[in-house]
Amino acid sequence: MAHRAIKVFTASKLPKETGLSAWVAMLPPRIERPSLDGDLAVDIAIIGAGFAGLAAARRLSQLDPRLGVAVLEAGVIGEGTAGRNSGFIIDVPHEVSSDDYGGDGLGHAARDLAIHRRAIELVTEMVDEFDWGHDIVDPCGKYNIALSAEGDRHVSAYAAQLKNLGESCQLLDAKETAALTGSAAFTSALFTPGTLMIQPAAFIRAFADALKDPVRIFERTPALSIEGGENGWLVKTPRGFVSARKIIMANNGHAQSFGFFQGRLLHVFTYASMTEEFDPSRLGGHRKWAATPASPMGTTMRRVQWQRGDRMLIRSRYTYNPSMTVGERDVSSAGALHDRKFSYRFPSLAGVKMEYRWAGAMALTWNSVPAFGELEPGIFAACGCNGLGASNATASGIAAAESVLGVNTPLTQIYASYAKPTALPPQPLTTIGAKVSLTVKEWRAGVE
Repeated sequence: MAHRAIKVFTASKLPKETGLSAWVAMLPPRIERPSLDGDLAVDIAIIGAGFAGLAAARRLSQLDPRLGVAVLEAGVIGEGTAGRNSGFIIDVPHEVSSDDYGGDGLGHAARDLAIHRRAIELVTEMVDEFDWGHDIVDPCGKYNIALSAEGDRHVSAYAAQLKNLGESCQLLDAKETAALTGSAAFTSALFTPGTLMIQPAAFIRAFADALKDPVRIFERTPALSIEGGENGWLVKTPRGFVSARKIIMANNGHAQSFGFFQGRLLHVFTYASMTEEFDPSRLGGHRKWAATPASPMGTTMRRVQWQRGDRMLIRSRYTYNPSMTVGERDVSSAGALHDRKFSYRFPSLAGVKMEYRWAGAMALTWNSVPAFGELEPGIFAACGCNGLGASNATASGIAAAESVLGVNTPLTQIYASYAKPTALPPQPLTTIGAKVSLTVKEWRAGVE
């Protein structure tokens, strides 16, 4: 393919996942889309087939069904970060980097509500269009749950914030929370009805498989480099090239691998464990519920009904990993913490083992804004979700698609209003500061 490169952005590394996600293990083997073999010309290329990339592809096809779109996924759909989260598409303000979820006031909260609900709107459209069942998307709401007097104060403060916004929520006392969870360890909870719960790997698979020509998805097709020439952009893959007028970077922290957002992204990993199946009679309460912690750095939990019994997911621990990789030792260390948290919360399940443990990446910015916008003429980013990836990354993908086509919407106006990600302090200050901050916040979360 004749092409004279003027600018070249070469990937310094490719995504690498650690640990088998239970969400993938619980599904039948995926029937993969073929990898790219040869050369392809499209209107828009999307790098990354997670929440942001797939949402961008969906929105592009809505805005102009004639557009040729290629979505390049480095691995297998559902096995990357998007298939590794806890499955909460949250609607209400829920800033994971803050101390109390509330952010910086009512204006900040109203913005977050608009972003999250636009993501939920897209997902709800697809549920209706493709008749997805509750095994993929369940509009059951979620709980914010406490285990201490300090946690109770956080939950009550969060309820007051939501009520000030006119949002529906319901406080549960210790007895009601025990009736929900089957455990007397919890002291209070706050129910919010607008959250969608998903089986993340199943959802990402279904989302990808719902996209049809002229949107084409290529699995096991990492982007190795991006070359800018006189006639657009050329994306090099292991066995071919994609030429495109425009590109959407929907690969979150790995945008930095191409040289974008250098010194402006914090690479943080979270960790999860899921139990083997257990007899539901061993634990009272509801057989299906999901809860975020009273403290943002606490422990997320989810009880899942499965084939022969139930499972419990525990997610806790955040680590700063500028290499964008973690090892089995990191997963094992977090797993030991999960075991202690699980035992404290559910003593009636003594002897139930964790069957799966895994890690998942997210990218944060110092000033908690998205890594979003036009990076080079024709290259747009939908990255830096700052946690809450199912909501924020989905909305970011929608806004990127609209921005690429020059469509002005309330969502693009919100994204245009954000400041740019600020530069991180020089090393080693960033590493020291990030690790100390995460350690202190985890310590403050205590039992939560």
